[in-house]
Amino acid sequence: MKAGIDLSPLALTRAGTARYVEGLLPHLRERVELTGFRWGGGGRTTAALRDLWWYPVGLPLRARGVDVLHCPTYRAPLRAAVPVVVTVHDLAVLRHPEAFRRWSRTYGGLTVRRVIRAAARVIAVSEFTKREVVELAGVPEERVRVVPNAVGVPFSPEGPRAEGDYVLAVGTLEPRKNLPRLADAAGRLGVELRVVGARGWGDVDVAGIRWVGEVDDETLAGLYRGALCVAYPSLYEGFGIPVLEAMASGAAVVTSERSAMAEVADGAAVLVDPRDPDAIATGIERAIEEREALGARGLERARGYTWEAAAEATVRVYEEAAGA
Repeated sequence: MKAGIDLSPLALTRAGTARYVEGLLPHLRERVELTGFRWGGGGRTTAALRDLWWYPVGLPLRARGVDVLHCPTYRAPLRAAVPVVVTVHDLAVLRHPEAFRRWSRTYGGLTVRRVIRAAARVIAVSEFTKREVVELAGVPEERVRVVPNAVGVPFSPEGPRAEGDYVLAVGTLEPRKNLPRLADAAGRLGVELRVVGARGWGDVDVAGIRWVGEVDDETLAGLYRGALCVAYPSLYEGFGIPVLEAMASGAAVVTSERSAMAEVADGAAVLVDPRDPDAIATGIERAIEEREALGARGLERARGYTWEAAAEATVRVYEEAAGA
């Protein structure tokens, strides 16, 4: 099979979608004849032009000749000469548009539903996200396949540990990451809160935290290993890759109840109400007390998420789309 994949997310971010693409690529190349397509860099103007020209015009032209085109985000052509597979990581832009910049809100409102509905098949990264795709985008359930994210090296319990007594949070500084409430909870406990992630949007207050900024994966793995616990009380996610990375590194995890992260952890994390700083603080205390037991359960849970399995499932979706 000849498959094409849009590599533009690699120019835009080092966060979730880029980790997804980088994790899948080597394993997809072992299974199909894969061609990568990309256009432009990472600036805001270029990103807008990519939305206006690359996806509706440039990418469909470049993709002629492959059997299926995979767009690893919901930025994809509305029309193409080949079947299109779209991966949806979350639909926060539809569920919480107020948390995004103006262009993302506008693009999301005008095109996201149409793009997802036009795809031959939709990959959702969790059962939670599948439900969102069906409910918010109106895609028939039979066209949606769940293929979870995965985790690989260097995220393991073996290796250097960062020094100090701290709670770790990982994620772009943006409103739905819920950092002010997490900082409040950490402050009540008198524990240092370290935050790894890029400066985002929404004027997120970083008072009361130690903002580390962006780091490489080796450094991040050491921070996971050394943390008293990893706290990820996000208000909305489609999967929550830091939860999986933390579990694979042997860390105890605190995350949001009734969420995609709770689905990923499946009993291997402390679940809290993310809108209640008291509940977050209590969850952090419990995670620290049960650090070893939670770390062991999380490590066992994380072993089920491999990029090899994700690639195999993704190729099956390609075959379905090509035969649809």
